[in-house]
Amino acid sequence: MPIDMDLNLLTIFVAVARAGNFRAAADGLGVTRSAVSQSIGRLEHALGRPLFNRTTRSVRLTEEGEQLLGALSDPLTEITAVLEATRDTPASPSGLLRVTTTSIAERFLSGPLITAFIEKHPDITLDVTVTDEVFDIVAAGFDAGIRLGEVIEQDMIAIPLTGEQRQVAVASPGYLAGHDMPQHPRELTGHRCIGWRASPETAPYRWEFERDQRALAVAVEPQMTTNDMQLMIRVALADGGITFGMEETFLPYIERGELVTMLDDWLPPFAGFFLYYPGRHTVTPKLRALIDHVRHYR
Repeated sequence: MPIDMDLNLLTIFVAVARAGNFRAAADGLGVTRSAVSQSIGRLEHALGRPLFNRTTRSVRLTEEGEQLLGALSDPLTEITAVLEATRDTPASPSGLLRVTTTSIAERFLSGPLITAFIEKHPDITLDVTVTDEVFDIVAAGFDAGIRLGEVIEQDMIAIPLTGEQRQVAVASPGYLAGHDMPQHPRELTGHRCIGWRASPETAPYRWEFERDQRALAVAVEPQMTTNDMQLMIRVALADGGITFGMEETFLPYIERGELVTMLDDWLPPFAGFFLYYPGRHTVTPKLRALIDHVRHYR
């Protein structure tokens, strides 16, 4: 790579690669689409190879583009973090804070925690992406993520967001009026079940039970599956069958008697949700603000 190359071209390249679209990258950078297109052209010319396959609707990275993005992601993130940490910052943290969270992190998604944070830090713009896909949050450009502790990588720093959690199996009193209450997890195979899946390409989530330190996974074949927890709840409330998920998600309906739990002695608690971020990177003031908020929020 030429020594005198404009390093801003690399920043623009990363923005386009992450956005998957020249216009979206231009909007995020505050420049024109033409400027972005010309910059990518200059970079490709300097490297002597195409970095994107272009169509009328989107752009996709070539193999060389994927390699360059992988090589740049960590260094650029580290440089940005160092600059934010060392520059003259305003009295309060500021900037765009990108967080990804699983759809079942009820404490974070319920509203009050986020509201209290944005009220306390008006100069921070919080961008939350809700997804159950598993991916590298650093490579994807996120500052932090929220997941169950058991699925967080070892090289991440994890801050507890909740205490212990547990899963429950629930159904409406109306459904149970016409069906026997299961006394053992295996009896679920004789019931109409409502399942959850992360995407159409993945198998439905397995219903796992444990008692006396013995694990039992039931091969429930849901008659209905969805990636939308709220749809699962609505169908269960309408006497659609038995569904399964985090207790916090169902708690308001359980407390009002609209849903009833079952097989509780087969569903012990486990480690809860954590806010996590890469330990090898400098913590920016905006991320530090979120970490402190999570630590002290009640």
